[in-house]
Formats: sequence, C-alpha cells, structure tokens
Amino acid sequence: MKPISKVTLAILIFSGIVGIQSCKKDSSTTSEFIADNNSFSSFMSWSNDKTYHGPDPLLGTFAHANNDSSVTRKVYFKNGENPINGKYSIGTIIVKHSYNPGLSVNEVLGMVKRGNNFNPGKGDWEYFVLTSAGAIAKDNAGMAMRGASLMGGMCISCHAGASHDYVFSK
Repeated sequence: MKPISKVTLAILIFSGIVGIQSCKKDSSTTSEFIADNNSFSSFMSWSNDKTYHGPDPLLGTFAHANNDSSVTRKVYFKNGENPINGKYSIGTIIVKHSYNPGLSVNEVLGMVKRGNNFNPGKGDWEYFVLTSAGAIAKDNAGMAMRGASLMGGMCISCHAGASHDYVFSK
C-alpha cells in the first residue's frame, strides 16, 4: 500500500470539513425572518389554499369585512406552506385578500412567522396591512403598518382562537 501524499491528505481533510459544515443547520436562515415589501410581491400567484364567501361567524362583526355578504376572502400561502406537527416554520407568509365585486372592499392583510422570540407568547407571528400590490402599507404618519400588536392587538386577539399555531385556514 502506498503512503498518502500531503496533497491528498489535505484534500481529504478539506472535503471532510466542507461535508460536515454543509450538514449543519444554518441558524441565520432559520432563527428569524424579517419581511419586507419583496416578501409579499405577486401574492396572487401563490397557492390559494382557502376561499371564503360571505359572513363567517369566526370573524366577528368587522374583521376581514365579515359584515358584507358580497365579500370573498382568499387566503394565499407562499410556497403552499403547511404546518409540521401543528406549527408553521419560520418564514411562513400568509396573505388574506378580502374584496367584493365593486371593490368598495379591497383589504389585503398578511402574517409572517418571524421567529427569534419576536412575540414568543403568541407564536412569533407578525401582522401586516398591505396595499393591493402587496407592499407594506403606511399609516397617516408614514409608519409601516406591521407588528405583533397591529390594530391595537385586534389581529392577535382573534388569531389566538385558531386551532393550531394562530392560523385558521389550514
């Protein structure tokens, strides 16, 4: 048997290190996801996983234009994301578009599983008001309409009643 050359040994060691490193989970991509306007772009081309028509008793009186019998609500999941063991992964993006035929109702809202203990007691979800093009809307003061307590906590207080991980649709 021939002895291993230094170059061959170096290549084997380097290959082993690269192999081990590639098997490690990249915590920078799995610990937190911070959504921006690009996160929601083209949401209508995503998987439309649920469509609701008219009032829904789970929505209360005002949420998602529930008091209008002509409203359609479509729920889009980016990449058709599904829960694993009842939980969604960090980076899950969901958009609900509520509208009626005359577009007097045209509401686009989103939620993102942010992670990194963003809101640990409430599943680490962040809520958004979006424009019809999928950009994060701004309030009258120019502030982005996003957060764990968006709309005075109305989003999270309702979604806390979902059967799994703050999501009603899947």
